[in-house]
Amino acid sequence: MSYEQKDNTASIFTNDRKTEDKHPDSTGSARIGGVDYYVSAWRRQSKSGKTYLALSFKPKIEAVDKSQPLGAALSDSLPF
Repeated sequence: MSYEQKDNTASIFTNDRKTEDKHPDSTGSARIGGVDYYVSAWRRQSKSGKTYLALSFKPKIEAVDKSQPLGAALSDSLPF
């Protein structure tokens, strides 16, 4: 049985493929409001010296390109 992400939860793991400083320290996934996201996290230090995580969320499914007419994104082979 595969794991299914519950709504409004996230899981992140150490990024074993990090090769540059700009790459995230941890990566994972989240489901927020029924939408799945990739999660990236970087360990940072504030000016006062406290350690924190800076997070980034990117939708797993890219939004439709709104610069094209809707018909261009759909197949014309629909029977209606």
